[in-house]
Amino acid sequence: MVKVTRYIIVAMMMCASCFHVHAGDDGLRHTTDVLCLLPDATALGVAIAKHDTEGMMQLAFSTATCLAVNYGLELCIRKDRPDGTGHHAFPSTHTAVAFNGSTFLMKRYGWKLGVPAYVVSSFVAWGRVHTDRHDWWDVLGGAAIGAGSAFIFTRPFVKDVDVAISPTTFGDRAYGLTATIQF
Repeated sequence: MVKVTRYIIVAMMMCASCFHVHAGDDGLRHTTDVLCLLPDATALGVAIAKHDTEGMMQLAFSTATCLAVNYGLELCIRKDRPDGTGHHAFPSTHTAVAFNGSTFLMKRYGWKLGVPAYVVSSFVAWGRVHTDRHDWWDVLGGAAIGAGSAFIFTRPFVKDVDVAISPTTFGDRAYGLTATIQF
């Protein structure tokens, strides 16, 4: 698991540094378009690597809920973007998706995966505000929806515990049970 964590952190750092390749705010906007998916993709990859089908289902439910609530609010509120490019600023979908994946990673697998994911999510939120795609309250609303969805559906990952109980004899007159726990 330590090797997987290292690879994930390196991948996050490489993706986060790609905005230096592009010039100006347009490059930063495209970078946040990609990075918003990284926490969810990482969460899915870790769940697959751990053969955690329950985790995959929890991620699917939290992401679906996150997107449904987010798009529903965008349709109802119709807030203009600060740069004037549309009527769907509140809440920020990019931030909601990023914080959904980060919160899932933190709650399901712990801080070693959660903290780097939250760094990426915070960068996405900052980038959306910096490029005038959203105001701070737009990204705060998106972060609350994403994190809230993951909190509702995600349970901590617990490895299976195998318990074996078998009858035992101790000589001619003693009988009992032997219990073995493997975790």
